[in-house]
Amino acid sequence: MDSPSKRRKKNDSKPVSVSHRSLDFFFRKPSQQSESNGQPTRNEVVTKAQLPAPGHDESNSGQPLTDEELARKLQEEWAKEDAERTGIQNGHTSPTLVEDREHDTENDKDEFVASVLEEDGAAGQLPEGNKKGLLGLQSTASEEDKITLTVPFDQSPLTFEPAKYVTELKRNWGADWGDASYALLVRCFVLVNSTQSRIKIVDTLVNCLRVLIEADPESLLPAVWLATNSISPPYISLELGLGGSAISKALKKVCGLDGAGLKNLYDKHGDAGDVAFEAKKKQSFTLRKPKPLTIKSAYQTLVKIANSKGHGSVEQKQRLVDRLLQDARGPEESRYIVRTLVQHLRIGAVKTTMLIALARAFQLSRPEGADFPIRNPAELAKLKKEDLAVVWSKAEEVVKTCFARRPNYNDLVPGLLEVGVSDDLLLRCGLTLHVPLRPMLGSITRDLSEMLTKLQGRDFSCEYKYDGQRAQVHCDDKGKVSIFSRHLEVMTEKYPDLVALVPEIRGDGVSSFILEGEVVAVDRNSGELRTFQTLTNRAKKDVDISTIQVDVCLFAFDLMYLNGEQLLDRPFRERRGLLRSMFIEKEHHFTWVKSIDATSADSETVLEFFKSATDIKCEGIMVKVLDNLPNADLINPDEDLNDDSPAPPVPAPVTLSKKGKKGASKTKASDQKEDKEKGTRRKALLATYEPDKRLDSWLKVKKDYATSADTIDLIPVAGWHGQGRKAKWWSPILLACRNPENGSLEVVTKCISGFTDKFYQANKEKYAEGGDNTLGSMPSYIESPYQAPDAWFEPQEVWEMAFADITLSPTYTAAIGLVSDERGLSMRFPRFLKVREDKSIEEASTSEFLAGLYRKQEARIKMQGGGQVVGEEEDEGEEE
Repeated sequence: MDSPSKRRKKNDSKPVSVSHRSLDFFFRKPSQQSESNGQPTRNEVVTKAQLPAPGHDESNSGQPLTDEELARKLQEEWAKEDAERTGIQNGHTSPTLVEDREHDTENDKDEFVASVLEEDGAAGQLPEGNKKGLLGLQSTASEEDKITLTVPFDQSPLTFEPAKYVTELKRNWGADWGDASYALLVRCFVLVNSTQSRIKIVDTLVNCLRVLIEADPESLLPAVWLATNSISPPYISLELGLGGSAISKALKKVCGLDGAGLKNLYDKHGDAGDVAFEAKKKQSFTLRKPKPLTIKSAYQTLVKIANSKGHGSVEQKQRLVDRLLQDARGPEESRYIVRTLVQHLRIGAVKTTMLIALARAFQLSRPEGADFPIRNPAELAKLKKEDLAVVWSKAEEVVKTCFARRPNYNDLVPGLLEVGVSDDLLLRCGLTLHVPLRPMLGSITRDLSEMLTKLQGRDFSCEYKYDGQRAQVHCDDKGKVSIFSRHLEVMTEKYPDLVALVPEIRGDGVSSFILEGEVVAVDRNSGELRTFQTLTNRAKKDVDISTIQVDVCLFAFDLMYLNGEQLLDRPFRERRGLLRSMFIEKEHHFTWVKSIDATSADSETVLEFFKSATDIKCEGIMVKVLDNLPNADLINPDEDLNDDSPAPPVPAPVTLSKKGKKGASKTKASDQKEDKEKGTRRKALLATYEPDKRLDSWLKVKKDYATSADTIDLIPVAGWHGQGRKAKWWSPILLACRNPENGSLEVVTKCISGFTDKFYQANKEKYAEGGDNTLGSMPSYIESPYQAPDAWFEPQEVWEMAFADITLSPTYTAAIGLVSDERGLSMRFPRFLKVREDKSIEEASTSEFLAGLYRKQEARIKMQGGGQVVGEEEDEGEEE
């Protein structure tokens, strides 16, 4: 019996009497023209009288059709499908639209792209009277949304008037689908990408959002997701799951490229979006009219791609990608569709920028029918710059607070559309069980003296900073448990042993809670801490408790929610007291972080505690303010809190910079003098839990930042475009050591830490794209696991770097064979210290020196009774 999926071809099949010609045959130039100039002329457009011999009808009737009739029949079918979709879209059944698009792929087999015409010989150029009876080509260029190109999104929001453009835009959208076009969003992207000014970027986003709020509020949410280069929050697993081959196939199919042509474009431009831009420019004509993309349909198609699972999903995803590129009108839409598909939009509209833009947009605009108050732009324009900043900041703080506590645009944007920026929004976006809040972060200090200086006169707690994985544990009154990482990713499946542990640690009076702690690999018998690399050896999905080989202990350090009540506004001392009184310790399974309470006068005690933390392989210590100041609400935030009660003298902190230790101290002193001249004062340090904020009320002192730690001199060899605030700079930067035996440079780590904004700017100017100090491709003398960073640097300077540990790496090959025959060496928590202007690249650290540091580290660990540091931890991306 034949296979149901693919029937075998029978041997008794008969040959077809007349061969079937493809559609591009009708527009092919005569052979003599091919030999002359290779392009058709206006007089060579095919008419009915010039059509070749008839072919066969593929329908069940078996009646023969001429080739022209067959082509016209296909065009009629496509036009009918377009009309049906127009009716569907006007009926607001967008999900059905996405489903229907899948069934168009059979017609894709007959679609073709005509050659680029150097002359004006196209059906669209003939007189109107001569067009009847001709098969017409569709010009892809003429289909671009030119109305949208006139909207000045880059104006100041205080002078921009959406009402001037809404009517015409809605009329234009109604002619297609009735919803906001994707071209509107692309117009915003192009303007944002054309400037490095953060103010301009925010203003452009604000104006685009205002147009959507007033013209098509239903498209606002998908527009926000598309602009932030995501389709769901991190705790909802919804990934596109596309490989580069899917996009390459779509570009070749839609734009008529072959493999060599596509490779040439990529070698020239290096960005998938730019390749799509150039490829679309070459697609001058197509037989099929593209269906204009809307913001809704583009987002829904992405969701459809992400939800494609199981048998046939690869083909289904390919069809959807093909359709997105087919429907993209013009090169710019193609550019940003492809960048969205590869999840690298490169417009700098990250979370913070988008939240600021939303806050300002809803201060100036509201959807039709809404009654929440908005500001008059003309009145705001009269305000001084400082007063306007206060107005903006108040609204921005509300929106940021809501998103920090409920980090999902699906919750935030509908709330804004209903109640605007108001106290009601804070109520709608409060803490919710099984929805992670963004964690509070600690500021970095270089050493203990700097920490003591910052916390003069305050009571604080010092805690061990364990070398594990930060975890946020949720439990409701029904016993359901969820565990999230610091990046809000779900880890419940990774730690089933912690899930099973929750009923045992919950006290009698606890019904629901959200607590935070550090998951650390331990020896279950002795309680000895193991390295972070040991923890990474645990499986991440479908973990069976019976097969777990790496045991863990949860060291709890904060409590944010208890029995239906949020505790974020309670001081740390109170939150910590509830945590330790309402939960039950279980030896080597669940306990509290080890801590001591101290003041800035207890420097010797704090130093001993820091040493004890590093001795047991902790990263360092966390220092947290215990209490709010009395009547903190009445204190002017700019008032000097210590003028009347001077703190005991503390040595000036010794910090490192690219000027060295002495230069750093002078810089610090000059900064303080400058602050004093400007009249700026220290702000009050709050002991509350502030989600998604990095404040001095939490400080971290890590062993890798200690001035006595080993350092290494490395050579910067490449960089990537940064994200968010760092989008205009190189971050991270790839660094290498020397191999003196063969003269190569062996890449050893990536770094984003230790740079100032001034240094970032100077570094980007020095290694400008296309400049004298950058290279077109990776030099043969560099050994790197990364083949395509955004820019390769001409090796010419040496940087002094600090680090926490040196690890055996499965990725990097630096020093391979010196300590391991299979793995090279890398570094955890690399941090830039300074440029070694006294050293040339021939004096940079060698791979043998790197191996020596590793052996020294191993000897120290063995003396302390620890194990070998293995594996690799991608900590270069740790937030600063």
